[in-house]
Amino acid sequence: MDLGEKVSYLKGLMEGLDIDGSTKEGKILSVMADILADMAVAAEDMQDQIDEIVDVVDMVDEDLGELENDFYEFDDDECCECDDDCDCCDDDDDLYEVVCPNCGDTICLNEGMLEEGSMTCPGCGELLEFDFDDEPEDGE
Repeated sequence: MDLGEKVSYLKGLMEGLDIDGSTKEGKILSVMADILADMAVAAEDMQDQIDEIVDVVDMVDEDLGELENDFYEFDDDECCECDDDCDCCDDDDDLYEVVCPNCGDTICLNEGMLEEGSMTCPGCGELLEFDFDDEPEDGE
């Protein structure tokens, strides 16, 4: 039973109990029932609006996901911003975590992404460049 049905039931009880609307108590109960009816209508309207907003947000989220995939050109072999339970990376790949100096997001990368030398941060759009010139030699 939704809120509107409950208010209708309450009004029916009031009529069935023959509450006199001319007494002080009867007037108060009648006004309270009317207020509850108005509140039930307003709550149902808000729930309808919330449902519409949720649908729109879901569509925007799907569209944004498609845009991210197209813009960042992630393949199944590449990794996006993820945590330790990365579903998009192969278990055989060595993963490296990089922290974006601009936004602080942690991004996990595989060997292929590092070999490209650069990528765009999915969090803020900053170009991240990977330079291995300062890497220590095996003997160092």
